[in-house]
Formats: sequence, C-alpha cells, structure tokens
Amino acid sequence: MTAPVSSLPGPADRPLPFAPDLLRGQTAIVTGAAGGIGREIAYLAARLGARVVLAGRTPARLDALAGELAAFPVAVQAVDVRERDAVDALFAAHPCDLVIHAAGGQFPQPAIEFSAKGFRAVIATNLEGTFHVMQAAARAWRGAGRGGSLVNVVVSPRGLHHVSHTVAARAGVVAFSEAVAVEWAPLGIRVNCVAPGAIETAGWAAYAPEVAARYPNSNPLRRAGTAWDIATACIFLAGPTAGFITGETLEVSGGGHLWGETWTTAKPAWFRAASRAFDPDLGPDLDQEAAP
Repeated sequence: MTAPVSSLPGPADRPLPFAPDLLRGQTAIVTGAAGGIGREIAYLAARLGARVVLAGRTPARLDALAGELAAFPVAVQAVDVRERDAVDALFAAHPCDLVIHAAGGQFPQPAIEFSAKGFRAVIATNLEGTFHVMQAAARAWRGAGRGGSLVNVVVSPRGLHHVSHTVAARAGVVAFSEAVAVEWAPLGIRVNCVAPGAIETAGWAAYAPEVAARYPNSNPLRRAGTAWDIATACIFLAGPTAGFITGETLEVSGGGHLWGETWTTAKPAWFRAASRAFDPDLGPDLDQEAAP
C-alpha cells in the first residue's frame, strides 16, 4: 500500500517526471485549476516552464493558487464553462498552445433517484461545458493559423457506480473527442482524454468514511492514485511527448477499468451477497455500511 496523500510531498516538491524545460515558451490554459486535480496540473505545467492561465469559477480560490505560484508566470481568469460568452472571452484574452480541461462536477446518487434538474446540471457542466471549451479553443487556433493540443479529464467508467450522470456526460466527451480528433487533424490540433480511476483528493471528504476507505481496493494494484498521477498523464498527452497521439483515452486507474468496483455510495446488499457467494470466507464484514 502507498502512503496516503496527506503524507506525500506537495506538488511544489515532487520530483519532476519530465525535463524541466519541457513546456518553456508555451502557454497552458488549465480549467478547473483550483480543484484537486486541476491544481496539481497547474503546478506541474508551471514547473515545466509554461505560462499557466488558471481558469475556474471561484476567483478567491484561483487567486490563492496564483499566490502559491507567485514564482512562476501565471494569470487568473474566472470562467463558468457553462457560459459560452465567458469561455470565448477566456480564449480571446489568452492565446495558448495547450488546454487541459479539468473542470467538472457531479454528486453520488443512484440514478433512479436523480431529479431532472440534477441530471441536467451535470450534463451542462461536464458535457456542454467541455464542448464550449473545445470548440472555442479550436476556433481560436484556426483563427491564428496554428495548431494546439487539448486534453480532457473524464472518468474511468467501467465499474464506477452511482454517478451515472457523469459517466454519461464523460462518455459523450470521449466520443466527441474521438470524432474531432479526425476533423481537426488538418488544423494541427490534437485531442485526447485522461480517465482517472479512484484518485485520492481533498474531495474524498465528501464521501462517507467507509465508502472512501474501500477505494484503494477497487483496482488490481490495491491502492488509490493521486492527483499528481493524473497531472503527469495530462502533461504527457498535452505536450510534445505525445506529438503523434490523438483521439486516445489514457486510463489512469490502476487497472480498475479492467477489474474492480468503485461504489460512490453504499454498495447494495444484492451485490455484497454476490461477493460472499463467490467467496464465503469473506465473512459478514465485507462491507461495513448498511444496505440502502
């Protein structure tokens, strides 16, 4: 088992996985920059020499991150990716070389309980918002007569339960990314996705302790990933290290997309019983939480 995130070095101190000047002279826009994954992407891009545009919905959180990155060339722009005018303004103000789109949001709940409003809210942010960012970036690059690189942070959908609204939205993002990777290739634009599995961030505090405690066992490596794992995958795909890769989704899930279960709420009794039937020696404490 690896150490928990709280005991690991912060993004300012972890060893760089790439040459320190990999992104020197380039501008990177990171959406969702104040979130757990977006923050580490921004740190890594800055440490690799990029000018980083921190984009997100909450100015105070962006300003705080900019303060942490004061030694690097950074800019801040508040943007709600659901608002097309705001997204267009972001790209008009900051010509860029690469975009890592890490903005998004969802809430754990069985699909049968979703309200229409709740479902639409997740689709609006995670699918429509991603479309706004992708098309605005592509139009800006086309208008400038230059190419660029887009990376979308999605989810690893197989075995991920009780967040089916975001699974649906992110599946749409993956399909759209694959389609435009072909359409936009003549423009010199690469489009890829990174699909995290069980990644330990501060957001885990929103989950019941017994649910989060189970995540390290949701993949064959039997550990949780870190936001730094996702950041390094995003930079790999966005930068010159992946110059001949487009239309791909890189799974960063410890193999969880091949084997495993990630329940974001209590695992229903029906499935706990199935696990015990497969291995009766597991005993009654296979899951501690009560059935819903």
